Amino acid sequence: MKALIAQTRAEVRMTLRRGETVLLTLVIPALLLVFLSKTHFTQSTGGPRIDFMAPGIIALCVISTSLVALSIATGFERSYGVLRRLRVTPLGQRRLLGSKIASVLVTQAIQVVLLGALSLLLGWKPHGGLGGGILTAILLISGSAGCAGIGLFLAGRLRAEVNLAAANGLYLVLLLGSGIVVPLSKMPGLVRHIAVLTPSGAMTEGLHRILQFGLMPTWRDWASVLAWAVLSPLLAARTFRFD
Repeated sequence: MKALIAQTRAEVRMTLRRGETVLLTLVIPALLLVFLSKTHFTQSTGGPRIDFMAPGIIALCVISTSLVALSIATGFERSYGVLRRLRVTPLGQRRLLGSKIASVLVTQAIQVVLLGALSLLLGWKPHGGLGGGILTAILLISGSAGCAGIGLFLAGRLRAEVNLAAANGLYLVLLLGSGIVVPLSKMPGLVRHIAVLTPSGAMTEGLHRILQFGLMPTWRDWASVLAWAVLSPLLAARTFRFD
């Protein structure tokens, strides 16, 4: 346990020291939050635009940190031989991957606090109360685990340069197709059904239902996000290559 905690701390420090990671995980989401909540660049579901944008940008933080930043950083560590050396230490494979997922959760807690505060300054009035806050935390943790599993799978199977392109391409697809900037209700039926089958789409729809409308996520949202939370980390652990 001490090795896991020490490695998690190291991962968090390295994440916060990388300028490109801070740009991706904090600066870009904050700029998008302000820009999209103050303009009519995209459609919304009615009511104050910040009430729609805030849950979506919180979901975007999960994608940015759990999938893209984690995948790219891990991919280059693997390419440089860092992971191969760490694997033979007492840390081991499982605790190494576990520390990466734990560091992602810590980083996301910082993101949610900062962007939540910014959203409140912009006039956001979240719904759901205490119960909604608990459901939101469960959704975020589950969505984070699902996205982290995908990110580690890409990092463990692809060359660093290919993984960089794949992670960034997937980021754009999920940004535009998960209900973050365009409501799922405004999308064609087939696209909407496919989106909810992704961890980001199910998580985003669930967050909108809780924080924007004060409703419970649907059983489909829970089934999708929880299935990804279990299956994608298992897939990453079984297929990850350190060399």
